Amino acid sequence: MSRKLGITDQQIFELPRFRSTTLFSDDEKTALEYAEEMTRTPVEVSDDLFARVRRHFSDDQIVELTASIAYENFRARFDHALGIGSDGLYVCAWPPPGGKPGAAP
Repeated sequence: MSRKLGITDQQIFELPRFRSTTLFSDDEKTALEYAEEMTRTPVEVSDDLFARVRRHFSDDQIVELTASIAYENFRARFDHALGIGSDGLYVCAWPPPGGKPGAAP
């Protein structure tokens, strides 16, 4: 699905470093940070982060983004509790584009 939306393998490899890479827009970085904070236990989205979310997204987009993140957290915890593994739909090339063999993603 991500490829159909234009997300590249390099962006996927750079997700752990999304704050420092130039592969993501400011909107994307803000959404990823929001997702990261919503995924923590306990959830603690700071007022500063939420203010940044509001600068980048409309109210409707925030509701959709929040619902999508919450659903993915629900699904991941549900699957984990039941021991449901990956469906294997994502096949990544290794090494990453322009990367070095043996480099961790």
